[in-house]
Amino acid sequence: MKKFIAVVLKTILVLVIIGAGAWYAFGESGPLNEDAKDFAKAQGLEDELGWLIGEGKTVEAADDEAVEKAVSQETVEAAETAPAPEDLRTNIVFTGDVELSEYVQSAYNAGGINSVVSDEILSLLNDATFTMINNEFCFSERGEKAPDKQYTFRVNPSYVSILNELGVDIAGLANNHVLDFGHDALTDTFTTLEGAKIDYTGAGNSLEEASKLIIKTDAAGRTYGFLAASHVIPVASWNVLNSQPGEFCFYDETDLINAITQADSQVDYLFVMVHWGTEHTTELTEYQPNQGHKMIDAGADAVIGMHSHCLQPVEMYNGKPIFYSLGNFIFNQNIKSGGGGAVEFAIDENDNVSYRIIPITASGACTSEDAAGYSYVESISSNVAVDENGVISEK
Repeated sequence: MKKFIAVVLKTILVLVIIGAGAWYAFGESGPLNEDAKDFAKAQGLEDELGWLIGEGKTVEAADDEAVEKAVSQETVEAAETAPAPEDLRTNIVFTGDVELSEYVQSAYNAGGINSVVSDEILSLLNDATFTMINNEFCFSERGEKAPDKQYTFRVNPSYVSILNELGVDIAGLANNHVLDFGHDALTDTFTTLEGAKIDYTGAGNSLEEASKLIIKTDAAGRTYGFLAASHVIPVASWNVLNSQPGEFCFYDETDLINAITQADSQVDYLFVMVHWGTEHTTELTEYQPNQGHKMIDAGADAVIGMHSHCLQPVEMYNGKPIFYSLGNFIFNQNIKSGGGGAVEFAIDENDNVSYRIIPITASGACTSEDAAGYSYVESISSNVAVDENGVISEK
């Protein structure tokens, strides 16, 4: 390219000399005469070629200087537009169960989003590059309450504004409440989330839709995949294989493992959100470690569990974390210490990955950080250490 530019510039120079009609003999070091200089100046060529009247630059020097000037300008422009290192850092936050109960709605109606979460939690969610929640209810005003079910959760679609104000990007719909009011209410949930520009996975009108991989890309061009599936549904008809719309389930883990294997080849980092285990206990069921390990082996970079309504252990397996349950995050009026939390994955500009857990409590339906929870998470976990900031490392 440099030689090509030089040839073009030399050709222009010859035309300038001929057009001026006056020149005197010169070699590589001979200067242009005044008429040629005046013509070059009139045509706007003087600056492009780097000639200053009276400098007597050689043709070769002018060519080189012009090329170097262009290259230098491109370098400056590239430096000005290149992302700063901090812009190449990505934070992904996953929360425990979100249920916009009447207590939460009342708090929001009275004081807005700052009455639902503290400033620090609001910043955590909104400052994240991507935020994913477990959507533990349906958005609808339709449907019949599921029979013989003690707790059923349905929320007016207008309250999707809470999720928008929390900065939610993705909703996991694979759980034991999203079909509390039947197929119509689940369909309304899809429509509501779509209208709010929130992606969802874990439920759909077919197995393909329910198991769809959500892919996000950061400023560095790295890709992140998100899946959701449930091992806890009240009746078999909630499984998308048995009735549509329905949920992506993994009582038989074959479909989920296949989805993870396929997704692994499509993204740089893969996260799997699962609903499993037993409520109100830190004790794991036998299948949780077994299936969690299979998910990591199939290609998941992290497994994030829900359903227990309390924090459960964290395990590092083959260098990848399994958060067996994040418990509750936004739920009823109060969440006690140890009752729930969120986790933040941070990927820096050099692709170094770190994990931080954020335990929470809630009072008056307002969720805030629980600093005392860090040591608790370490105490119930077998092979991880948790520092004073919640950063997790393998023992």
